[in-house]
Amino acid sequence: MRMDSFNSSGFRPLLLTGFPGLEASHPQISVLFCVLYVIAFVGNSLILVVIWQEQSLHEPMYFFLSMLAASDLGLCATTLPTLLKLFWLNARQIPFDSCLVQMFFIHVFSLMESGILLTMAFDRYIAISSPVHYTTILTNATIVKIGFGLMLRATAVILPGPFLIKRLKFCKANVLSHSYCLHPDIIKLSCSDHRINSIYGLIIILITFGLDSVLILLSYLKILITVLGIASHKEQLKAFNTCVSHICAVLLVYIPMLGVSIIHRFGKHVPPVVHIIMGYIYLLVPPVLNPIVYCIKTCEIRTCIFRMLHPKKF
Repeated sequence: MRMDSFNSSGFRPLLLTGFPGLEASHPQISVLFCVLYVIAFVGNSLILVVIWQEQSLHEPMYFFLSMLAASDLGLCATTLPTLLKLFWLNARQIPFDSCLVQMFFIHVFSLMESGILLTMAFDRYIAISSPVHYTTILTNATIVKIGFGLMLRATAVILPGPFLIKRLKFCKANVLSHSYCLHPDIIKLSCSDHRINSIYGLIIILITFGLDSVLILLSYLKILITVLGIASHKEQLKAFNTCVSHICAVLLVYIPMLGVSIIHRFGKHVPPVVHIIMGYIYLLVPPVLNPIVYCIKTCEIRTCIFRMLHPKKF
């Protein structure tokens, strides 16, 4: 599709990409995505319901877990419509402004997820190092403030992105690499100088995801030092076990995110299918696997879910 140069007064639609060369198989491929989305929606919704209904789970650790589940649901809800339109109806076009809105919410929920994982790392450190003062430090009011703070941080940091993109000029190129909109994917289509956008994106990664990951690492170093100071080997294992689920969640979020960022910035000669697959891994792996990991590794959640599903046995 030929697109003449245009500016912010008249952006034309962009084209989403599924699996090039496999368009005839898109309906069949969509079955896999539908299964993954169902798992993500059911798993995260179940965690929210269990934490809401079970009084025994009204603790800081589980409140932060409910925030993580909510952000995963938001991420899925943001991307599902365009993905289904593409794979079911072969509707590739997305209005430029709609693409920017989707991009905004994808990055906001991703950034919130990173902030929640950081908060959960602090939560585990306080629980292990100061168990007596745990509930007095992380009161319900404090948790609410943290939640609003994470939301405000994500919104304030991502909000300039769409406006900076509106300054760019777009010419012939209009095909995105994924079935959803990402900041680096959009700006690379520009035929004008987009160095400011690239610098903005790099700064955002460094001061948010980069800083969050460093602080998470430092938190776990402090946890390790604290746990190793515990005399009993049994208590050490018990303390470490409370962190396993969170460590898995951190890896599930940061490894795909790092992979997508590296490929977008340095993988110009990487086959397009690698971009596409990494994009779907980044999008779907955390929301799908986070609830599975927490249900498997957290005995309290597993017990409460079993009690909800089999009330007659209790």
